[in-house]
Amino acid sequence: MKYRAEIDGLRAVAVIPIILFHAGFEFFNGGFVGVDIFFVISGYLITTLLIEDLEQQKFSIISFYERRARRLLPALFLVMLCCIPFAWAWLPPQEMKDFSQSLVATASFSSNILFWLGSGYFDSANELKPLLHTWSLAVEEQYYVLFPLFLVSTWRFGKARVFWFVVTLASASLLLSEWGWRNSPTANFYLAPTRAWELLAGGIGAFIVQRRGIQNNNSLAFLGLAALLFSILVFDESTPFPSVYALVPVLGVVLILIYGNKGSYAARLLSTRLLVGIGLISYSLYLWHQPVFAFYRHATTVQHATGYVALIGVTLALAYLSWRYIEQPFRLKTIIRRATIFSLSSAAIAGICIFGVMGITSDGFAKKRNEALFKDLAYNTSRLGYVKCPESLSKNKPSLDYCHGTSNHPTALVVGDSHADDKFYGIAKAMDQYQWQLIGNSSCPPLLGVNLKAADGTVCTERLQKIFNYIRSQEQLELVVLSFAHAYPLDTFIAADHVQRKFDPRDSIITDIKNPQLNRADAFYGGLAKTLELLNQLKIKVVVMVDIPELTFFPLDCIKGKTECAFSKQEAITRQALHRRRLAELGARFANVKINDPTSIFCSGDNCSILRDGHTLYRDSHHLSLFGSLYYGRRFATWFQQSNIDILTASRELKTRPD
Repeated sequence: MKYRAEIDGLRAVAVIPIILFHAGFEFFNGGFVGVDIFFVISGYLITTLLIEDLEQQKFSIISFYERRARRLLPALFLVMLCCIPFAWAWLPPQEMKDFSQSLVATASFSSNILFWLGSGYFDSANELKPLLHTWSLAVEEQYYVLFPLFLVSTWRFGKARVFWFVVTLASASLLLSEWGWRNSPTANFYLAPTRAWELLAGGIGAFIVQRRGIQNNNSLAFLGLAALLFSILVFDESTPFPSVYALVPVLGVVLILIYGNKGSYAARLLSTRLLVGIGLISYSLYLWHQPVFAFYRHATTVQHATGYVALIGVTLALAYLSWRYIEQPFRLKTIIRRATIFSLSSAAIAGICIFGVMGITSDGFAKKRNEALFKDLAYNTSRLGYVKCPESLSKNKPSLDYCHGTSNHPTALVVGDSHADDKFYGIAKAMDQYQWQLIGNSSCPPLLGVNLKAADGTVCTERLQKIFNYIRSQEQLELVVLSFAHAYPLDTFIAADHVQRKFDPRDSIITDIKNPQLNRADAFYGGLAKTLELLNQLKIKVVVMVDIPELTFFPLDCIKGKTECAFSKQEAITRQALHRRRLAELGARFANVKINDPTSIFCSGDNCSILRDGHTLYRDSHHLSLFGSLYYGRRFATWFQQSNIDILTASRELKTRPD
């Protein structure tokens, strides 16, 4: 295969927008299409090599995988190894555990599956994941495993028929992606079946070039280049991707590959020395930019454009060094033999996977690292010995995030969203006179008679119905504690996690099923009133928790000394004014309901802090740490006793009293 300088120029056109997009330069909101450009180029080059080897009857699957290993693995393993000390120093336990999972997934060529199971690509929390970008490498690696085998097995039918097989596969994959963005957008973005058509499009281009040669058509080549620029500058995260929209950059690359002869204007532009130089180091540039940016975000509270400009310079330097001293030597068989490349790759994969598994099983090495800094931020209740709910509750769709406790015959429930989950551990520990169970779902407050879809996309309506059906079936219940975030019906989020993830409460759907004209706040607290009415009918005593104060900062930044650990009591109460007023009205309305205000847990007088006894009460900007949960539970139990509420006795009297 002859060298084409314009392909290196295309690589530059792919990687530059990706870097600028991830650096937050809004002018390049469509920079993510750079990955699609890479896919088409890879499909073209791989198919060209395979066709040449098959036609010359010298194809070897071992030689093919050797070339891929030499090309991809050395620089990738270098970047992964360099990430580990920074992750060790800067990541709290849960994020270190997540990073460890990504190490294992990347080393096993399955990181796209891991990130698919996690969250959407455009979630701002992903900006903090050092190895997020390896999802595209996983897609390519999975393609490299299957496509050569497909080509070899079908080659006996003749090249013409194989071409149409490839066209058919590409068409099916494109149709699947068009279905996917409507029905499962995250899977559609990350997984190989809906991305394969982009690589296959490059393969189709390779078949055409093999048959007809590279054509010289200025208009079509320039149209291809214009299509790329249009995609980069006009597309944004609201553009369904991949889908038929992706045909714009994909066909743009194909047009350049087929019609961009070195005499064309597009090829001349792409063959300029600067673009070719960037293209040569583009793989290393791609590998380095995400961890450099991610660790910068971990290390600083506020990021600036000037900082990203400096980091782009650092990335360029790192990319050149790894290209010059890692990529190039490992590609030369005269320097490193086949056996050596396979043995080194195997050793690197094994070592990285072992380290990753250790990080996963130890909850991010929480006990081995700086305990004063990280211990309280770890949050894992999976080893606390809770009894899991029956599969009919926990697994059967719609599945529930939270369903476990000290018994499957509970006398007391904690019901709610993640703000119930973070309190359950401490309450159950401090009040062991009850058989406790937690039942609920993240982002789903316990509202009856409400259609609810949270701002993060969680659909709650059927899950909530499942929860209330379960409550109705538990005749032995004596106490229900309702705990949930208060910000759902508000117009803004202020918790640092929500701000970072760019969540907007106005993106949620909160409508009363019987009266859809109600505003969001009335529908929200009307749904809570219906929940209390149901529990009153069931003669169950209820405690409703006032929500804990939201933090406008991250506890990790406070512990590191990057920001104050204090917050304003007055501001917290003012923020919760609607919440407190509505809960007070409901508390006065229902005799079986008590309202618990946790403000004194965090505040002494007007002074509030997230620190107690050398520990942090919060693990993030709106959830308690395990220490905070224990502390909260003890204070709640004391309040419970001091309130002179013998709920156990009162509940039994209610249940035995005739209607």
